[in-house]
Amino acid sequence: MKLKGAIFDLDGVLLDSMPFWDNLGAEYLKLKGYAPPDNLNEILKTMSLAQSASYFKEQYGIPKNTDEIIKEIIRLIESQYRLEVPLKPFVARFLDMLYEKNIKMCVATATDYDLAKAALKRLGVDHYFEFILTCSQAGTGKDNPEFFLKVLELLGTPKSETMVFEDALHAIKSAKKAGLIVTGVYDQSAVEDLEEIKATADVYINTFEEWKMII
Repeated sequence: MKLKGAIFDLDGVLLDSMPFWDNLGAEYLKLKGYAPPDNLNEILKTMSLAQSASYFKEQYGIPKNTDEIIKEIIRLIESQYRLEVPLKPFVARFLDMLYEKNIKMCVATATDYDLAKAALKRLGVDHYFEFILTCSQAGTGKDNPEFFLKVLELLGTPKSETMVFEDALHAIKSAKKAGLIVTGVYDQSAVEDLEEIKATADVYINTFEEWKMII
């Protein structure tokens, strides 16, 4: 295929950051004096930050608005994005290759904009991207195909020549429902969905070193 656009998820695709999110929701609830359920990660894994904040407010009656809850969650993980979170293997080389071919790129993420921007800038790859669009900015989560259509509209490349790079099954399904071509990217956090991810995505890679498509 002739590739003109690339939409990248952030966590688990560009950044090796999913381990930093492990137990974050549980830590937040404990901080607020609540006992988190054993399946909390399963409950939260398809949610954006705003959706997670709404869940905490509605389910546990936390006496703050969703924006305040989001800020509290961000404070728990902010230092990792600003100081520690690394790129996944071969990401920088792959982005540079696409950049040299004038392929337009963007980041589409459920993570807070300031955290995403800070991590990408620290790692020296922020200049590759036309923009970062978060679920909060779009007003919808990655469980909704409309999110990916909004990203595509902003990127301005043809749907048939734009590739989405995602690691999470729910996001891969949404991108496919939006009519986009999807590359599934391995991340340990999604290993339980691996076979369905491989069956749903158009292409599957363990790392960006494996990229074989003609671009």
